[in-house]
Amino acid sequence: MIVHEEFLKKLRSSFDLNIYEAKIWTALLSKGVATAGELSEISDVPRSRAYDVLESLEKRGFIIMKIGKPIRYLAIKPEEIFRRVRNQLQQRAEERIKILENIENTDVLKELQLLFTQGIDNIDPTNISGAIKGRKNIYESLHEMIGNAEKSIIIATTAKGVLRKHEALGNLLKKLSDKGIKIKLIAPQNESNKSVLANMSKFAKIKTANMNARFAIIDGKEILFMTNHDDNIHENFDIGIWVKSQFFASALEQLFNSFWERTE
Repeated sequence: MIVHEEFLKKLRSSFDLNIYEAKIWTALLSKGVATAGELSEISDVPRSRAYDVLESLEKRGFIIMKIGKPIRYLAIKPEEIFRRVRNQLQQRAEERIKILENIENTDVLKELQLLFTQGIDNIDPTNISGAIKGRKNIYESLHEMIGNAEKSIIIATTAKGVLRKHEALGNLLKKLSDKGIKIKLIAPQNESNKSVLANMSKFAKIKTANMNARFAIIDGKEILFMTNHDDNIHENFDIGIWVKSQFFASALEQLFNSFWERTE
């Protein structure tokens, strides 16, 4: 049986399986009922590992072991697996939330906040910086930074970046604009983002130009800038550099405003 590597990767990430588990499971789905030896041969999983893998899949409720000799394994309908995995994830998430809620109501959170405050007090503000890997993490950090804005938000991005920021940050930016926070955004315009830019112009000042940069400046004190053009890097390998330095942020803000004034 030939299963594409990309399909196996999706199964592994979606169902939290290792490569052998994914191969054995798909092999059993293709057969319906099979012995460990048959599944080992079909899936190209070593026979010495097949039994361990089948036991693991059985414990997780992916398969059923039939009574009798030789021992055979029965596949469960995929929709039933989806339901079970979804319920398990939901249950684990609810349990984790309860644990966090319980901690929040104790002195643990206060002690963590005290440790953080004491640590920050001992750091030169110009040295507070860090690298953020992966676009998902970058946008989570950006969301937090923007959410804490008090006066101004400046964003320079790419044509595709406009679409991402509208989806991930649009509602938040609108709420902040309603509170009086000034928002400026500069980016190239094309047919795919033209309507989005028009919508964003309702709560932000927009200029359409290619600054050939990806960054955000918050209140002239904090910066998050990306080191690569989004055309040249996969989202999982995107890197953002966060810097909290009024000296650096204000200098970059002046350069941005100079470019802004020269742009029609």
